[in-house]
Amino acid sequence: MNPATLTALPTSDTTLRTLFSIGFLARFSYALARNPVLPLFALFLGAGPEAVGLAVGVSTVTGILFKLPAGALSDVVGRRRTMLAGLVVFGLMPFAYFFIDSYRALIVVRFFHGLATAIYGPVAMAVVAEVAGSRRGELLSWFSSVGIIGTLLGAPIGGLVLDVSASGGPVLWQFRMVFALSAVAGMAALLLGLKTLRHDAPQESDQATGSGLQRFRQGIGQVLSDRRLVTASAVEGVQNMGMGALEAFLPIYAVTVVGLSEFQAGLLWGAQIFVTMLSKPLLGRMSDSRGRRGLIVVGLVLCGGALASIPFLHAFLPLLVASLVFGMGEALVTSSSAALVADMCRDRQFGSAMGAFGTIFDIGHASGPICAGLLIGWGGYQVSFPLLAVAMIIAIPLFLKNVPRED
Repeated sequence: MNPATLTALPTSDTTLRTLFSIGFLARFSYALARNPVLPLFALFLGAGPEAVGLAVGVSTVTGILFKLPAGALSDVVGRRRTMLAGLVVFGLMPFAYFFIDSYRALIVVRFFHGLATAIYGPVAMAVVAEVAGSRRGELLSWFSSVGIIGTLLGAPIGGLVLDVSASGGPVLWQFRMVFALSAVAGMAALLLGLKTLRHDAPQESDQATGSGLQRFRQGIGQVLSDRRLVTASAVEGVQNMGMGALEAFLPIYAVTVVGLSEFQAGLLWGAQIFVTMLSKPLLGRMSDSRGRRGLIVVGLVLCGGALASIPFLHAFLPLLVASLVFGMGEALVTSSSAALVADMCRDRQFGSAMGAFGTIFDIGHASGPICAGLLIGWGGYQVSFPLLAVAMIIAIPLFLKNVPRED
């Protein structure tokens, strides 16, 4: 455990409670402005289907570009300053939506709004990893699950506001009402951070550790050159490639191929997320006591098997079972992989490590829908989903080869 973190905050328990609360508010704020509000707002501005996809995905590009630098920066200038920079974006960017009058302006705002999660996410995970000690898997999983709760609440509340007295579709004042709610939640997260996150611990002198820029470059270089760390992060990326594909195409498959209702399609996705959210803390605790590699391997097998089976299932109940199995596999992988990355990195490089992990996570999540769409167009669902599942299975021996067994 890094003593610098403990001097920056009152106690480790207070640190975690604060981070969980801030994480919930921040993710709730972000979800309010994302789904289903964002694609509907893009349509309101006159965007076509391709343009809607860009509006939804552009914030992921921000994460890919900035998560690693943000994490490395926190190793140099301190966690508090970097986290508060992310919380400022959470608090202030929702107000920018009030001034959007064109699709181009929406793209610009979405890109900069993505800085919120790109900066805050990896740094907060680094703090949790530092203060968690032997409970790293469990507490990182709790942090993730609390964020999922905020996301799950934000989406339906945003949709409900748009649905109120919306004959012929939502109008401008309804969108602005959602953005106002997003701003309130974001400002609450920022104010809580300003109130409870105390000063950073003193940094070591430049003579002892080199200049700030030199340490920034060294942190990124050392993390990216660590084959074990990159491999463990890549496993999460491969799993998220499958999750991204399901997120984009499972509802379409369920409705257009199987003939399910939109409500049933929503239940499939909701059941998967619900299982993941509930299982992660328990599985994280299990990874702390029984090791992480085995759980990750089992999770990849479950995710791959469920994903490959979906194109051959043609009724609601079998698809629900496959969704639940994928959700459990996702929980097994994600509850262990971030903790494993933290286990392998040096004490002063938690930010860089979590930044690299988040970057690869975003690359996988963004590439999943793209790869699945291309493969579906080429060979249909019965080619696309099994090939993505094969990628998960191929990742297993590479993971076991490059990541040593825990002591």
